Amino acid sequence: MSLLHVINHPMVQHKLTIMRDKNTGPKDFRELLNEISLLMGYEVTRDIPLEDVEIETPICKMTAKEVSGRKLAIVPILRAGLGMVEGLQSLVPVARVGHIGLYRDEKTHTPVVYYCKLPEDIQDRLVIVTDPMLATGGSACDAIAMLKEKGCKNIRLMCLVSVPEGIKKVQSEHPDVDIYTAAVDDCLNENAYIVPGLGDAGDRIFGTK
Repeated sequence: MSLLHVINHPMVQHKLTIMRDKNTGPKDFRELLNEISLLMGYEVTRDIPLEDVEIETPICKMTAKEVSGRKLAIVPILRAGLGMVEGLQSLVPVARVGHIGLYRDEKTHTPVVYYCKLPEDIQDRLVIVTDPMLATGGSACDAIAMLKEKGCKNIRLMCLVSVPEGIKKVQSEHPDVDIYTAAVDDCLNENAYIVPGLGDAGDRIFGTK
């Protein structure tokens, strides 16, 4: 079974509270999401493997550590997942970025795929899938399945706010994918929105409502 990591660092929780406030505008919302993504990135990448390298400081030669093998790939689920990319890239500037386009059918609440563009060596990288909201879990599960079809074996899901329904679906369909979230909220409402949540993350990021 995959592990659920709830990142309850005080600064993450403080920034999330401001993002939840309906009076927070798109500019501040984007900046806060960027900051939280950077902070969460430290936890998502905490156990990536290191290897020894020989370097020379201004004082002497030494054996130091660097990330071993292929680096990371960040794959946002469009469009809201884009808001989490910059924070992760500031932590790992060499990370490659892929894109998976999904939208939720307003009547059935099921995801519809419209775009997929990934790095050629995606299967050799640790892939961090980003989406601020883990609601029904449909989009996340479909995106992860697409990555597995491309040969990816090391995938992690990073979201801002989640609910038990979405967590259960991801863990059931992809028990090898760990979930990183800043909050586990109460439930979904009749329109499949997270309660209390923070509204439509995409609209709040891009100011489209």
